Parts: sequence; C-alpha cells; structure tokens
Amino acid sequence: MSDQSINKLKVIKDSIKNFTSESKPNIICVSKTFPLSALEALIKSGHHHYGENKVQEAEDKWSEKLKTDPNLKVHMVGKLQSNKARKAVKIFDYIHSLDNHKLADICKKSENDFNRKLSYFIQVNIGNEIQKSGVQPKDVKSFLKYCKNETKLNVIGLMVLPPNDDNTEKYFSNVSQLNYELGLKDLSMGMSSDYKIAIKYKSTFLRIGSAILGPRTFK
Repeated sequence: MSDQSINKLKVIKDSIKNFTSESKPNIICVSKTFPLSALEALIKSGHHHYGENKVQEAEDKWSEKLKTDPNLKVHMVGKLQSNKARKAVKIFDYIHSLDNHKLADICKKSENDFNRKLSYFIQVNIGNEIQKSGVQPKDVKSFLKYCKNETKLNVIGLMVLPPNDDNTEKYFSNVSQLNYELGLKDLSMGMSSDYKIAIKYKSTFLRIGSAILGPRTFK
C-alpha cells in the first residue's frame, strides 16, 4: 500500500498542474486512523503535511517522529474541544477548526506556556448547519478581529466543510470571496472528492485522505 500511496499522490499532483498555473496548494495527507507504518513511505518520499482529527491519536502517533524529523507538519483537521486544546497546541503545527472565543483564549495561553506559535484557520459554517461546528458567515469578521487583536493568534485563513447538497462550487466561491475580503492569505478547502473545484477557488491547503491512502480499514 505504501508504494500505491506515493503513486496516488503523484497522480493528484499531476492533476493539479492541469488546473492551475499559480502557486501549487499544499496537500495535507489526512492520516487519521492509519498507523505510522502506513505513512513511512510517504514520509521518506518527502511529503511533510499530515492531518489528524483526534488529539490523543495524533500525540501517540507523531510525538516521537516529530523529534527526529523537524520538517513534518501535523494539522488538526477535526473539531477541537476546548478541554483538548492545551494538549493540541503541544503537538500540532496548524489548527483548522478555530471556531469560538473560549478555544481561542485557551490556545493563546497554551502557546505562551509552551513557547509555541501555531497557524490557525477559522472554520466557517457556510451552510448554517446545526449539526456542524464553525462560525456563522456573518460573524467571521468580528471573530477574526478578536483573534488578531485580543489573542494575537496567527490566523492565516478560513476553513470550510461544505454541505452535501450538490452546491459545493457555490459554497467554495462564497468562502473564497470572504477570505479575500478579509485579507487572508491561505484557504483550507477541498477534500478527495472535490479538491479540483477547491483549486478553482484558490484553496492553498487541500485535505486529502482516501484518494491517497485508500479506504479507512484501520480502527
């Protein structure tokens, strides 16, 4: 499977070349539920960005590896609960799910305590879905202002998980426009099934799992 993952990543990179002549987006290999042994070939091939959605799993999987490979970057791509934020700041380089004041406050205090500086994406609930986390679009500007002025967090862009209602392109377009209006440089948007659409709307971080690693058979 390891050789297959390298080949699949190459296919994705080649397809990206056909969709944009601008700077190439970062590909986060979403490695949640996969053991480190399934990722070793990718790591050795020079791929640096990996995504997890559980703090404890990320700590168990990456803590020792990060000590020997400073080029690795681990991304929190799932919902981050405030009671896990302190531990998350110790292990992750990027958090893609910043979505409330309490979480921002804890992250900042933890950064100070551990002498770390992370990069953050504000998660936008673009479809106003009750079951999903994220800041309502109308509240993003004020929340960004709080993060920048009060907590001094390094917010680099917005993140979105669009509703599954066949309007993905509309949502990506709206979030991309909002990101631009806010003057943010990066954008976390696009997964295995829709990353080509995300590239069209200037995503700079693609969160791709199954298209690289295959079905999630690990528990």
